[in-house]
Amino acid sequence: MLRNPLLLASSSRYRKELLTRLGLPFSSASPDIDESPLDGEAPEDLAIRLATSKAKALASAYPKHWIIGSDQVAALPDGTLLSKPGNHQNAREQLARSSGQNVNFMTGLVLLDANSGKLQTSCDHFKVHFRDLTAPEIDAYLLKEEPYDCAGSFKMEGLGITLFRQLEGQDPNSLIGLPLITLTDMLRAWGRNPLLEPAPELPA
Repeated sequence: MLRNPLLLASSSRYRKELLTRLGLPFSSASPDIDESPLDGEAPEDLAIRLATSKAKALASAYPKHWIIGSDQVAALPDGTLLSKPGNHQNAREQLARSSGQNVNFMTGLVLLDANSGKLQTSCDHFKVHFRDLTAPEIDAYLLKEEPYDCAGSFKMEGLGITLFRQLEGQDPNSLIGLPLITLTDMLRAWGRNPLLEPAPELPA
């Protein structure tokens, strides 16, 4: 049976590493979109809109593909958005503001059939309960891991786990940037089960 090739609409090495876990062949491309939030836009709406925009931006160039778009938005309890810090000072400020707080990470996910225009959308919520962090702890963490390209200024799959006292959510992969449980649900809904993909032949 011919399968629609999969395309990950992202240049993120973290999302590529996550998608590899499903054992499905895929390619990736970086979409060119404006990621600025709209005035008054709710964080969840922003995450879904950006994920959708990423997938649709590549549809004309990849008309036979199923395109996976994902985007993450992190928000403090007061609604303040946390972006990728880009440098040490911004990361220090973000972690200082997150200290002792419950930060909500919303990961928009889209699966687009570029040929038919059919679309599945979802938003995974994951709540991170931060420890009360001291300034020396924050600086020590940042110098060791340099998570300056990560929303929220941490790498959950690394030393970042020490920043938290509790994690609350369905799929910890969504915190890294790609909800694999929901993506598996989407693929299965369209008749593609990662467990039933042809496996490599066993050696004789």
